[in-house]
Amino acid sequence: MGSKERIARLKDETRNNILDASLDIVKEEGWQSLSMRKIADKIEYTAPIIYEYFANKEGILLELTRKGYLILTADVKKAMNKSEESAQQLEYMWIAYWNFAFENKELYQLMYGVDMNCCELKKSMPEAELADNMFYDTIEKLIDEENRTEDFVCRKFYTFWSVIHGLISINLVNKGRGQEMNQHILRDALKGIIRFINE
Repeated sequence: MGSKERIARLKDETRNNILDASLDIVKEEGWQSLSMRKIADKIEYTAPIIYEYFANKEGILLELTRKGYLILTADVKKAMNKSEESAQQLEYMWIAYWNFAFENKELYQLMYGVDMNCCELKKSMPEAELADNMFYDTIEKLIDEENRTEDFVCRKFYTFWSVIHGLISINLVNKGRGQEMNQHILRDALKGIIRFINE
């Protein structure tokens, strides 16, 4: 490996260490506790080194948000590929979304502003649309041709999202009714929306 490749690899490692340390701090202390100084202390670098990679804390939040959307998209795509039948795909996809939220609680909070000041990062990030587009496309397959307008598909997407996001938010902020009850509520909601998707 040449020196340029080695330097590039070391820069990538340092950048990833900064992101990993940031997420570790958040998992231990919450989003409000994240600071450039804490990140530097955690990875035993000086603060100016952190600033070489990220101009400010918002730059770190932006990169973590992007990372969250990429993980979510991969999870949703994997779930979608479990079935050829659109209704079943949609159920699997929303369950993958749900699972992502609880397996990556801190990233989900950042991505969707749950229990924290919501960043306006999503608007400027193409990665944020990847999973949304898969949901839109799958919903569209279930909608009768006479209803298949952009507004109708959008309305159905937001019906799904508001129910799933609402359940997730309730459970992230105040513990809900327990895992088994939550799974029943989630599946009931998904089946109900899918059953009446053309209304």
